[in-house]
Amino acid sequence: MQFPTKTLLAPAFGGYKRRFYLNVAEFTIGGFRLKWACGRAYGETMPELQVKYDDAMFDYSQGNYESCIAKLKGLLARAPEHFDAQLSLGMAYYRLGDYPAAIAEGHKAERLRPKEQLVHTNLSLFYMKAGDKKTAEHHGLQARIAGWRENMDPPAPGAAADSELKMAEEKPAPVKLPAKFPDMPWKKKQ
Repeated sequence: MQFPTKTLLAPAFGGYKRRFYLNVAEFTIGGFRLKWACGRAYGETMPELQVKYDDAMFDYSQGNYESCIAKLKGLLARAPEHFDAQLSLGMAYYRLGDYPAAIAEGHKAERLRPKEQLVHTNLSLFYMKAGDKKTAEHHGLQARIAGWRENMDPPAPGAAADSELKMAEEKPAPVKLPAKFPDMPWKKKQ
């Protein structure tokens, strides 16, 4: 068992301007290796930020978009690199019908994670609703490309391949049916 170590990570939440401390500990219990981590950013722990984010998302789910926007702006004032909050803020503006603000917030999320599929999907939606079809198609294409990037790792040896790709595999032997089926007492004789 290792004791927690304090590691300074500069690119926390995808940003490079703020500092983020991460406490990491590794445990081995019953042959399983577990890793535990908790962090502090801007004087608040990650669970505190998550609680604030969850509270804003509850307001969003209830259709209270103004309250959601206020809470997300407060969260982003404390942790500007919080990607999920930035992405959600754009969607809350979209739900209010404020498409220029949604686009601006979407581009802020794009600066945090430029190759994220959901960022480009949202921006495509925002631009389409704003009437800019050309830019919407551009971001739609970027979303597709980002989706293709996600699964670029070669398959592991021995991993199950897609059944459609197994063209050379032998067909199973046909099943022999019995010559006579048993009587069916529930069926009426005619």
